[in-house]
Amino acid sequence: MSHVPHELAEEFPEYVEQIRALKKTSAHFARLAEDYHQVNRAIHRYETRAEPVGPEPEASLRHRRVVLKDQIYAMLRRP
Repeated sequence: MSHVPHELAEEFPEYVEQIRALKKTSAHFARLAEDYHQVNRAIHRYETRAEPVGPEPEASLRHRRVVLKDQIYAMLRRP
């Protein structure tokens, strides 16, 4: 359990400029990034026990974050 938020800029430092640009030019990417941010923040609250939750909802959110991260990465890798 890490207690450190997994922000997109930290996860993909080499793509920071591309992330900013895609948030402005792609509604789909912006929606994925916002969904990732919301899920990531919820996980962080659970990790720090600011908002207690059982293991199943937390595991489900962790899975959702991985899926979103994969989708975001696929968009970042497109030429």
